[in-house]
Amino acid sequence: MPKFQLEVPHTLSAEEAKARLERFIESLQAKFQDKVSDLSQSWNDNTLSFGFKTFGFKIAGAIASLENKLDVSGDIPFAAMMFKGKIETEIREQLARLMRA
Repeated sequence: MPKFQLEVPHTLSAEEAKARLERFIESLQAKFQDKVSDLSQSWNDNTLSFGFKTFGFKIAGAIASLENKLDVSGDIPFAAMMFKGKIETEIREQLARLMRA
């Protein structure tokens, strides 16, 4: 399965970034409930593992909340490869906005 990997820089502590991620996940569920299903999430220290289905595609990955950056990685199905750039851009933009707020 193809991978995606990106970093989102920020000026927050790892703990503050994690707190924002926790609130963000809740808001995403409400905002995209008509486009996202089978949402799963779990925390292990400062790493959020997630999975969801959108437009028939299963996306899974992890976001590590570190000092001064978020490390995002995950898997996308081969059938969604043509959308890889859009997926990465959307994730990066949403997380960057969250870390600036």
